Amino acid sequence: MPDTRPPGMAPPAKVAPVEAPDTRSLTTLAGAVVVVAGLYLGREVLIPVTLAILLSLVLAPLVRLLRRARLGRVGSVILAVLAALGVLVATGIVLGAQLAELAQSLPLYQHSLQRKVETLRQMTVGRLGEVLERFAGEVGRVPSAVPQVMPQRGAELPPLRVEVQEPALTPAQMAANLLSPLAGPLAQTGIVLVVTVFILVQREDLRDRLIRLFGSTDLHRTTVAMDDAAYRLSRFFLAQLSINLGFGAVIAAGLLLIGLPSPLLWGLLAALLRFVPYVGAILGALLPIGLAAAVDPGWSMALWTALLFLVIEPLIAHVVEPLAYGHSTGMSPVSVVVAAIFWSWIWGPIGLIISTPLTLCLVVLGRHVDRLEFLDVLLGDRPALTPVENFYQRALAGDPDEVQEQAELLLRERSLCSYYDEVALKGLALAASDVRRGLVTPDQLLRIRETVQEMAEGLGELADVDPPPASEEGDGARILRLSPAEQRLPASVPVRLPEPGEIPPAWRAAGAVLCVAGRGPLDESSALLLAQILGKHGIGARVVPHAAVSRREIGRLDAAGALMVCVCVVQMPGAPSHLRYLMRRLRQVLPGTPMVAGIWTGEAAPGEKLQESLEAHRVVRTLREAVLACAEVAMADAGNGSPPPAPA
Repeated sequence: MPDTRPPGMAPPAKVAPVEAPDTRSLTTLAGAVVVVAGLYLGREVLIPVTLAILLSLVLAPLVRLLRRARLGRVGSVILAVLAALGVLVATGIVLGAQLAELAQSLPLYQHSLQRKVETLRQMTVGRLGEVLERFAGEVGRVPSAVPQVMPQRGAELPPLRVEVQEPALTPAQMAANLLSPLAGPLAQTGIVLVVTVFILVQREDLRDRLIRLFGSTDLHRTTVAMDDAAYRLSRFFLAQLSINLGFGAVIAAGLLLIGLPSPLLWGLLAALLRFVPYVGAILGALLPIGLAAAVDPGWSMALWTALLFLVIEPLIAHVVEPLAYGHSTGMSPVSVVVAAIFWSWIWGPIGLIISTPLTLCLVVLGRHVDRLEFLDVLLGDRPALTPVENFYQRALAGDPDEVQEQAELLLRERSLCSYYDEVALKGLALAASDVRRGLVTPDQLLRIRETVQEMAEGLGELADVDPPPASEEGDGARILRLSPAEQRLPASVPVRLPEPGEIPPAWRAAGAVLCVAGRGPLDESSALLLAQILGKHGIGARVVPHAAVSRREIGRLDAAGALMVCVCVVQMPGAPSHLRYLMRRLRQVLPGTPMVAGIWTGEAAPGEKLQESLEAHRVVRTLREAVLACAEVAMADAGNGSPPPAPA
């Protein structure tokens, strides 16, 4: 059977058998189990410490403000913690009063609620029972029940009434009964406040110790990253806390106007439950709606309460929060749900409330600490694959629609030429590397070529211009969310490329520049991209496949009107002997024509030795450089009457 593999493609590689887990994998698994067990068993200690860290991030801006007022480090920390304690005490007093008032009024609402439940039951289950009874009467007559005659017993004496009276409680016993349920929460609160004081006072020392643990090899980068992360996280948590408290205040004011009892209680409950992702707002609305149905003999109060939540929650979620800290928290939706389940399982209700801030801290660590990068991959909202890897993976799967969708996202912040240079050509380089190793089948190679061609056709109507600069977002989740163009891509540096009107007329004709493909399996695809970019800047280009410049076919090459040649090679490992011979054949057909060698690796600037060995007018690494080289020759041709001679 003849060999149908493309030129330069190695035989298919054999698939190695599945290996047993190595020691490193087992150690990682054991470490994960130990961490989870430690979180669960040490929750009595870890919960106060975690709450203290989060509280210190919230109080950090206030401490900085007080230090600017010349109050000193320790004085500023103590004053900030006392302010937080005062807020907690005032909140506890208000909640206690609201709960006591609600407890006294609950028996009054029980009768109204029972009536409504009975009415609903009669409207649903009662009518269904009547229908079933009529149906049973039509099918057959139900025999009447035979009355049972109970045997009469002799008269019995009434039972004696026995009362047990307990002695009156002493004041000490009453105080103990009252304070015993509050002993645990008060102790936890005290521990949290004490740890918060030490964290705020020893902030720089703790930062230095973390730098020593995670980033001692690059002190400057690690210090800047940790300071920036801590500052922006504190701003984000403070903004989130302010928004949720504002939400609770609006809900409390609305419930007060509606006439619902204990509005402050339900407003605070709504604010706390809003920290719970997705379902928190729903849970915070159910209890007030149920109480409104019990208080009001009709249904108007319950409907007004439901309408209040339906209006305020979307307004906060879709208007206020995006203005405050962006549209994203930096976490994927799946990780938010999984984190809520995990932390509620480990730490109970407190873990459920702080799951989002806690997971956000882990994502920040993953993005700034190399050893913890897996946290960003697992929990972050950035794609796990880089745009280059995503391009190659989608092209390998033969999915041009997703390739074009990714391209349109990236083109919001960079030009088409930059996208081709930074994503498409590098993705083709990955594919070419796998082709040489024999990992890509002929069918997959054909799919890659067709995907690139369809992508180029889909983007053919776009102009190659730099988009306007995006507006700056405020601090907040912007610390975590990166735009698609910034996801592991270099910053796009605007470089002015020629306008179509600046190109001489002779260079606008079709075939003025021949984009010749090398012998690699994907070189022709790169030549297609170069021809498209040249055409968008007014330079007429035509793609020449490698078969047309082979030793047998080079004599029949149609080079009429060609003013320049660009040889396109996706990746060129080792000595460029085949490229040198190809350019030699082209010089025999087109003597004196400037030739550019485009080696699309983008790794480093080409050396003079490579340019001399190829005898090329210029060696370029990107499409942008190729366009500039062609424009330079075209402008010289227009000014001097002839293009510059090729190097000897």
